[in-house]
Amino acid sequence: MAAAAPGTLGSLQVGRTRLVAACCARLGPGWRLPGSWTTPRVTWARGWVPAAGGAAPRRSYSPEVNTEDELRVRYLEEENRGADLKERVKMNSSEVGPFVSKLRSVINEIANLPVPTIAAIDGLALGGGLELALACDIRVAASSAKMGLVETKLAIIPGGGGTQRLPRAIGMSLAKELIFSARVLDGQEAKAVGLISHVLEQNQEGDAAYRKALDLAREFLPQGPVAMRVAKLAINQGMEVDLVTGLAIEEACYAQTVLTKDRLEGLLAFKEKRSPRYKGE
Repeated sequence: MAAAAPGTLGSLQVGRTRLVAACCARLGPGWRLPGSWTTPRVTWARGWVPAAGGAAPRRSYSPEVNTEDELRVRYLEEENRGADLKERVKMNSSEVGPFVSKLRSVINEIANLPVPTIAAIDGLALGGGLELALACDIRVAASSAKMGLVETKLAIIPGGGGTQRLPRAIGMSLAKELIFSARVLDGQEAKAVGLISHVLEQNQEGDAAYRKALDLAREFLPQGPVAMRVAKLAINQGMEVDLVTGLAIEEACYAQTVLTKDRLEGLLAFKEKRSPRYKGE
């Protein structure tokens, strides 16, 4: 798989939930996304940008957006809003496990992307849709959006990481309350409990959260690619351990930036009072 160039954006849409990935970090030759297999409702598209689809998906590439020379956005349209319950009814118990396992694997891949990811929720993000959003670094939503882990209504539990990522996002007690009740929150309620970072009034085009996600991603794009990658790594790994171990992780990640060409470019650009030209090296 070819490495993605720094300074680009990619987007994934599942129903009215989109994932925006700011490609501030170059994907090295030893790092690849799962491009050779398909799960129901989730398909990896060509290149590094993931895209939603189904076993026989209806897909269409949107026009490339060129609001800035260095900014490129491509996404796939997908009408499904989450798991197809009619499809689930047809599955026997031996099929459900592998299905959920593949879904969990894809969500984990998204969580481990070495670039900043932002979930933009403009409509429904229920069950697996919210689990996808929880795997992202940042979540933004329209005030009219609806989100929740509603699996207990179907006598199951969240199986795509929801029982683990929701408590880490909003705390154990609130997460238990939401999962036990299968409660659905709107954007304002989600912001109040800390589930999302920004809430916007929906616009006429129905993409207010998506536009906010793009604005945030544009703030990330100029930064040093290696620094962005290891900063995400330091935060993610550090949050799972005690403070002393976390500080050791930070030290190791910082060391990865010291010998890079980008660090020298950043210092030179500062001296010359110009914008740096980072290459992810």
